[in-house]
Amino acid sequence: MPNPVSWFEIYVQDMARAKTFYGKVLGAEFTLLRADGLEMWAFPADYNTYGISGTLVKMDGVPSGGNSTLIYFACEDCAVQAARVEPAGGKIFRPKFSVGEFGWVALAVDPDGNMFGLHSMA
Repeated sequence: MPNPVSWFEIYVQDMARAKTFYGKVLGAEFTLLRADGLEMWAFPADYNTYGISGTLVKMDGVPSGGNSTLIYFACEDCAVQAARVEPAGGKIFRPKFSVGEFGWVALAVDPDGNMFGLHSMA
């Protein structure tokens, strides 16, 4: 079986704010995806390399925050992206810490209340 995760979606209430936040923290530029009843902006992706991509989504009736799924964004050094979180309007839940042989992570919360992780091997 391949790795079990193939896609992610982060539900938001204010798309412009979400795109600005993740753009500042991750240096991401988004691409509009067309879907009925949804506003979806895709994170950059190279489908020929390891890993997955996903979207920011705004959909009537689906609130942001308060979910129990945590996604991790890959980084060279997660402390770099973690340092961008608060200036971009988010909050650090837990600064960079070791997860042993699996590297380092930091946990943050975006302006919509969604927690996400930053992961690096250094």
